[in-house]
Parts: sequence; C-alpha cells; structure tokens
Amino acid sequence: MRVCSKGPRCSIELLQNDELFGGSDMAPNSTGVWELMRPMLHLLLPLCVHWVAEEMTVSVLVDVVTEALCPGESTCTEAIYINGLQQTIVGVFKMAILPLLGQLADEHGRKPMLLLTTSTSIFPFAILAWNQSKGFVYAYYVLRTISYILSQGSIFCIAVAYAADVVDGGRRAAAFSWITGLSSASHVLGNLLALFLPEKYIFVVSIALLIICPVYMQFFLVETVKLAPERNQDSACLAKMIKVLHKRYKSMRDAATIVFSSPTLRGISLVSFFYELGTSGITYVLWYYLKAAFGYGKNQFSEILMMVEIGSIVSQMLVLPLINPLVGEKIILCIALLASIAYALFNGLAWASWVPYMSALFKVVVVLVTPSTYAIISKASSSTNQGKAQGFIAGVESIASLLSPLVMSPLTSWFLSDSAPFNCKGFSLVCASISMVIALCCACMLKPEAISSHHSEVIEAPLLGDS
Repeated sequence: MRVCSKGPRCSIELLQNDELFGGSDMAPNSTGVWELMRPMLHLLLPLCVHWVAEEMTVSVLVDVVTEALCPGESTCTEAIYINGLQQTIVGVFKMAILPLLGQLADEHGRKPMLLLTTSTSIFPFAILAWNQSKGFVYAYYVLRTISYILSQGSIFCIAVAYAADVVDGGRRAAAFSWITGLSSASHVLGNLLALFLPEKYIFVVSIALLIICPVYMQFFLVETVKLAPERNQDSACLAKMIKVLHKRYKSMRDAATIVFSSPTLRGISLVSFFYELGTSGITYVLWYYLKAAFGYGKNQFSEILMMVEIGSIVSQMLVLPLINPLVGEKIILCIALLASIAYALFNGLAWASWVPYMSALFKVVVVLVTPSTYAIISKASSSTNQGKAQGFIAGVESIASLLSPLVMSPLTSWFLSDSAPFNCKGFSLVCASISMVIALCCACMLKPEAISSHHSEVIEAPLLGDS
C-alpha cells in the first residue's frame, strides 16, 4: 500500500492511478454499490439537490405561463411559440458552447465547469418567485434561455466525464446508469414537493435548493483533472483574443477528428441527432398539448412525471446494471429507442385522458437511451478525450434541438386550433416518432468498440492558456 503525504492533489492522483487503472493493491475488487458510488458521492449529492429543485417547477410552469400570457384559456399558442423560439436560440448557441465547456472541463477541471453550469438556474426562478405577471414571465424566458445555453446537456456531460475519471472502464455503464437513476429519484422527490407544496412556495424552495448545490460543490467536490501550472500572459488584449479564437477553431476541428475517425462515434452521433430531433420536439410541446386536449393541470403533470421517474429508478439503477453484462449497450439502446417510438405514438394518438398515463410506462424504458449512449461513447474514446467526445456529440444534439421547434411549434399549434385539416391534436408527436425510427435504424448498424491502448489521441494546447 502506498502512503501519500502531499495533500488532496496526491490523493486524487492515487485515486486515478489505483481505481481507474487498477495499478495497485488499493484498487477495489468489490463490485458493490458502495464501491461504485464512493468516488462520485460528492458529485451526486449536490446534483440530486439541483435536479430536485429544477423538477419541482416543471409541473407548475405550464399553468404559470398560460395564466400570464393567455389568461382564462386552455390553449396558449403564444407559449408554444415562445418555447419553440427558446429552444431554437438555445440550439444555436449550444452548438458552440457545449464543445467549449467539454474542452474546458478537460483542461481546467470538472469542478469550475460544474459550479458555473449548476448556478445558472438560480436567476430565472428568482424572477418568478418575485412576480408572475406577463412582463416577468418574459424576463424569465430571457434568463432561462441563457441558463439553458450554459447548463442544458452540459451538466450531464461534465458529470459523466467526472465519473469516467474515477470509475474503471468495466463499471462505467453501471456508474452512468446510477447517475441517470439518481436523477430520476431526484425528479420523483421534486414532483412530490410540487404536488404537496402550495404553488406560492414552490419557486422559493427551489431557489434555496439551487443555491445549496454550488455551495456544497465548492467545499466538498475534489477535482479529478491535473491542472497545468498557470503562466503569465503579457500579450496584448487583441492578440489574446485572436489566439483564443484560433485555439477554439483548432479545438473544434480536433474534436470533430476524434469523433469522425471512429465508426462507433460517427454512428452514435447519428443516433443522438435523430433521437434528440424527435424527443426534444415532444418535450417542449407535450404539456401544452395535454392541457389543451385533456385539460391537464399541475396535479396530472406531477402524477405522470412521478410514474415515469419511479419506474426509471428501477430500470436505470437495478435493471440496466444487471442486463448490461449479458446483452451489451447496443441491445439496450435499441430496445430503448423502440420504446421511444411507442411513447411518441401512444401520446400522439391518445384517444382518452388515461392513455398518456399508459404511455408513461414506455418512458421508463426510454430513459435507458442516455446511460447506454454515454457508455458507448466512453468505450470508444480515450480517457483524455472524454470531455471533447461528449461535448461534440452534445453539440450534435443541440443542432437537432435547434431544428425540431421549426416544425413542432407551428405543427402543434395548427392541430390544436379549429383550422386543423383533420382531428388529431397530437399529430406533431406522431411525426416526431419518424425521427426516432431513423435513430433506431442507425443504432442497429452500430458496432461498439472498446478503445485500444494505442488509440491515437489529439494533443492540443490549453484553450485559454499561452502557446
């Protein structure tokens, strides 16, 4: 056994060398839950708090926004279009921001990027806690758009990269499923709070929890990236800006090289694109469609979300770790994509108010898309390029989330209106299922590969450092 006397930095190096690469007798032999979760404990605790805080606002927002923008109406076309516009703007900027955050997490540490991304949700919810009039709802959308640009997708990408730092390759699929499973558990708790708390307290409690998250990380989360020593920068401001832009271009090119040089990463990029194209379109219109078609409100939304998340806990934290060694990530991904097609069709063709509750059962399987995708990416990319690969593919997903509202928003509004060509209020969700069919076809052609020890890596200078 080795003894470290150089403080936290040395402890991290021992953790990476011994646990990640199995280089000494300190490497854990147990595959128990505690051995799996222990390295990620101070990451998952604050993230769970963050997810609880965000989820408890979901079922309330539809009523708050509809009441502010379309008082007294069940269908709010303005809200559907604003959500579509928000999604489009977020998609445009995420194409650049997500790969950038991925590289910065590789170069300057996971912790500062997590602190940044988890802090952004505080401000938009503070606006709604203050006032829920029409002007404040518009202000909420502006701040929430900025928050989504920085945090949507990036929190998961950086958390997955952190887990890849401290969990060995053979157990990463289980670790990723526990991350998404704990996310589901947090969502259950968030929906329980939303169900029983008076509406006027929901945003106040959410803000308090959102503040706790980065504070906890600041004090307890240990960095896993060995940071390069800082160097003095005395070049002119313009020269520094040009240098950063040049390195940013080089970083994007190198990240693209990493992805396109691997058949598996190329294939999973296509899967992620078409799956996100369909699922993001459904996510942003589903609650407004259910409110208009069946008169759903906060309680119904909370009940459906709780059904989904409780089932997701079981599927991600218990079922996936058991079946993954037997069938592999590709089979799990294909099954989850097949369930996503059924989920879209049953919601789109819902003939009674109970059908969305039944379709929620498929969502329990759909959630396995995320951990299986992360596991495939992790196996096909090197340890030093985790952030770049995850960030690039997240950028591909952002392109899909940019395109989907261009179709889904007007299509949903059209079929919810009196001028619809035929009676199928959820026709836009049926159309979204076509994109998921394409994703399933791409997934069936995947040939997952484990990265070899001689995998070529792209070496590049730090994005914000000197040459």
